[in-house]
Amino acid sequence: MTKAGRFPWHIVVFVLPGFFIYTLFSAWPLLDTLILSFFDQNDTGARWFSGLDNYRLVLLDPDLSAGFWNALWNNFKFFLVHVLVQNPIGLMLAALLSLKDLRGARSYRTLIFMPTLLSVVIIGFIWQLILSPLWGVSETLLEAIGMANYFDAWLGKESSALLTLALISVWQFVGIPMMLIYASLLAIPEELLDAAYVDGASPLRIFWQIKLPLILPTLGLVTILTFIGNFNAFDLIYAVKGALAGPNFSTDILGSFFYRTFFGFQSSLGSPTLGSTVASLMFLVILAGVMVYFWLVQRRLHRYQL
Repeated sequence: MTKAGRFPWHIVVFVLPGFFIYTLFSAWPLLDTLILSFFDQNDTGARWFSGLDNYRLVLLDPDLSAGFWNALWNNFKFFLVHVLVQNPIGLMLAALLSLKDLRGARSYRTLIFMPTLLSVVIIGFIWQLILSPLWGVSETLLEAIGMANYFDAWLGKESSALLTLALISVWQFVGIPMMLIYASLLAIPEELLDAAYVDGASPLRIFWQIKLPLILPTLGLVTILTFIGNFNAFDLIYAVKGALAGPNFSTDILGSFFYRTFFGFQSSLGSPTLGSTVASLMFLVILAGVMVYFWLVQRRLHRYQL
């Protein structure tokens, strides 16, 4: 209620459209998926309540659970590559681009961010051509710098296919953490940095002791956004390796596993109820990661700021 005792209807008018769109396209599909995961379905389409049977199948059945745990483990490896490679590179690029009097900074930002705007299908197709042992240019480039012995069919081997795809994803999306961190660095008061320069602090010391502590909340945000994005990933794996996520499911992640479970592929039939169970488990994994971040990381960052 306002001071005049009137209900603030103008706030409702502005909030209601967004609330309606969010409920219709996000909240309700999520709730419907969770509900469907507790049902089973036969060939005729008839459904009945089955409780936790679908979750037991996905998590404990010898045939189905192996694929789920393999996809989950691959997803964690996919995420770790982004955390250990993409985010530090994004931090380094943001720190360099935020330096004063850097020539061509705008052009560098545009060029680095440009792959983010391209379709994942185009990115996957281009990198398949580049890395192809038959007609790709990667072997020629390595030979030109004396590293031809290191060339291999990286996308065709179980030991390297997932890492190669993760690095392709890093190359495409490194512009996102770079821009977020760059904006956070620009928000640091100039008076604070000028005082450090006057005291004789070197640029490296200013970065480690002043800039880095001040952008820790942004680094935490980048990390959790990377986690959510990676555990929702699907398109790059599908564009490069198909629904089977070969070779021998070595690049299979939760997104591709969900696709095969829900829609089916080749000789295997899909199951909407089992697919909804996999989607619900994906949601629970993401929810658990976000909760861990808020309870163990975000609270400490707030305390540090105070």
